[in-house]
Amino acid sequence: MNWIGLVAATTAFLAIWLGHVAVRKIEFVSPTIWFPSMIFAASGIALEILSLFSIDHLLATIFGITGITLLWDAFEFTRQQKRIIKGHAPANQNNPRHARILAEHSSATTIDLLKRKPVGHMIVDQKSN
Repeated sequence: MNWIGLVAATTAFLAIWLGHVAVRKIEFVSPTIWFPSMIFAASGIALEILSLFSIDHLLATIFGITGITLLWDAFEFTRQQKRIIKGHAPANQNNPRHARILAEHSSATTIDLLKRKPVGHMIVDQKSN
């Protein structure tokens, strides 16, 4: 039996899902974005190298997909910060970097639109009233 398709699909799903959650949570609490970005990039490069030198096709698939996902997530830290500036993701007022963003950008908000019940009208940030 050929398991590569199933392994590739499962690995892609899990790596993308976990990467999305990790980027949101780590960016929310991290005082800098360069450090987690470098960790993700270095891990991604390491997994890509392991993929190139792996003899087992299943392991090479897992390493390759997870590695490229980590490399993409390294760029997502910057994109997540831009979403916070635009108000598309919540800022953490206890994070000094986010506090600066909240002070400098009126579009930034602490409201997490993913954690609310639909109310049938536009949500207004309390600080802008």
